[in-house]
Amino acid sequence: MKQYSLFIGGARIETATYADVCNPSTGEVVGQMPLATPADLDHAVAAASVAFRTWSQVSEEERQVACRAIAEKIAANGEELARLLTLEQGKPLNGLGSRFEIGGALAWTRHTAELNLPVEILQDDNEGRVELHRKPIGVVGSITPWNWPVMIACWHIVPAVRAGNTVIIKPSPLTPLSTIRLVEIMNEVLPPGVVNVITGENSIGAALSSHDGIAKMTFTGSTETGKKVMASAVATLKRLTLELGGNDAGIVLPDADPALIAEGLFWGAFINNGQTCAALKRLYVHDSIYEDVCSRLADYAGKIVIGDGLDETSILGPVQNEMQFNKVRELVDDARANGGRILVGGTPIDRPGYFYPITLVADVDHGVRLVDEEQFGPALPIIRYKDIDEVIARANSNPAGLGGSVWSADAEKAKRYAMQLECGSVWINKHGTIQPNAPFGGVKQSGMGVEFGTEGLKEFTTIQTVLS
Repeated sequence: MKQYSLFIGGARIETATYADVCNPSTGEVVGQMPLATPADLDHAVAAASVAFRTWSQVSEEERQVACRAIAEKIAANGEELARLLTLEQGKPLNGLGSRFEIGGALAWTRHTAELNLPVEILQDDNEGRVELHRKPIGVVGSITPWNWPVMIACWHIVPAVRAGNTVIIKPSPLTPLSTIRLVEIMNEVLPPGVVNVITGENSIGAALSSHDGIAKMTFTGSTETGKKVMASAVATLKRLTLELGGNDAGIVLPDADPALIAEGLFWGAFINNGQTCAALKRLYVHDSIYEDVCSRLADYAGKIVIGDGLDETSILGPVQNEMQFNKVRELVDDARANGGRILVGGTPIDRPGYFYPITLVADVDHGVRLVDEEQFGPALPIIRYKDIDEVIARANSNPAGLGGSVWSADAEKAKRYAMQLECGSVWINKHGTIQPNAPFGGVKQSGMGVEFGTEGLKEFTTIQTVLS
């Protein structure tokens, strides 16, 4: 069984202890994660701090070249990364699975490499000249989740590096192996210490976020953990970018065509088996087309092949871990007990691994856990409504505010309603289609700051105003 290593200061670092990483499709061990100690963390901070002194002074053009080189390394090692990702995360190689994720990581890296933050001239007249410069912050700490580990790692690392920072990334202990390999190949084209990886249980993540040598934390994960990261930043006033949980609402207007929107609704909810922060998690459908939408969604769900991610015929895989599997089961069982009508699914699949079927639950409402809580898995509540103003208010009543969508035959009308939703991103007749040039982030308890594009790059800088 392969034992993976930390990667600090351009070198592989062995640890005294390791932990098994298992395939959620089979339960088999696929590799062993090194368990970093506080001393390893201090080593990583020291290495990143030394590297920052020179990397922060490298020209914009050289940093662009380095980020382009990272992209080429991802492309050259794409199939290896995809297979490793499938083994530890469970998502299929095909479709919107591991190869899709590696393709996304590549697209974001290439786009970010070409971004620029030129000096802004705020004043230049006979009274003086004022320039706004953006400078790198320092050592950036990154904590990533288990749902899109490679792509989110690139979302954190590449803009930080492009802006002149150095990075220490700590991936989820459930999916650390693909991130370790990603950092290894990045180090083939980056100076030692610019990107480092430490792995371990949640305690090492807490130590990272509170370390006084870390200037900024970027975190993607649950709202509750995000609050802990935020609290740990207080003592040193770290900069923060937090992309936290969502409970995205989709609203189907009465003029929508159920036959035309069923596929988009399905993938808005069930991309990555529903294990996506900005997935559609509450579907509100007007009473006049409610049963038709339910029927169309159920028909589409019946065509989806669920199986081992290494099977090229699989379209969706397992839930990634036992805790999430149990939560999905609990929420569906609670919805059923409270009058929910199970259209499809509703019972765990009888086979090894954490396989839960696509589950559609009709005739539920607020007050049922599946509606009020983020399920983060393959279960979708479908809620009937009659009044559009009332349903917008109900959609906004949730503390989360990551994404939302409105579905209609009239795109302009849909946009008017969509802009009343309290969320960081909103879509018309689609859901969750993020892209590298469109800033992405949450409001309310779904986080602070944004990622992607020029606005996301700015998050990895501080402003220095020069007056002359």
